[in-house]
Amino acid sequence: MFFYLSLLAALALLVMLGYHYRATILPHLPSNVRSLFPSLNHYTPLSTFSGQANAGLTSVMFDIETNINDGDSRAGLDERGTQEVLEIMRRERVNFDQARLIRHNQILARNGIDPSGMPLDSKAVTRL
Repeated sequence: MFFYLSLLAALALLVMLGYHYRATILPHLPSNVRSLFPSLNHYTPLSTFSGQANAGLTSVMFDIETNINDGDSRAGLDERGTQEVLEIMRRERVNFDQARLIRHNQILARNGIDPSGMPLDSKAVTRL
């Protein structure tokens, strides 16, 4: 029984590590293995401002082009945030600014804050 439990734990660990390092593992897999998982073929990390601008993560209100033109040395936007915004854009069929607003409102709601910025907790002191 202990053997099977440890075998299951080792398998779970391998699956988690594979998922975490999928960006490094995927280029080394043969194409016939990659074709078995079509959703993984579209995974491309966006690590630079120019890559993110080419993916549509720029607008008049949030202009990444000025960062590129100014020679900004940072790596780019937050990876997790960009993936969330891209997913919202795909799922909701909205533009970049609307997807950023939806993500921002989701973060506020998770932290107990309504979209206007007021806390949802009835015991919170909002003025003195």
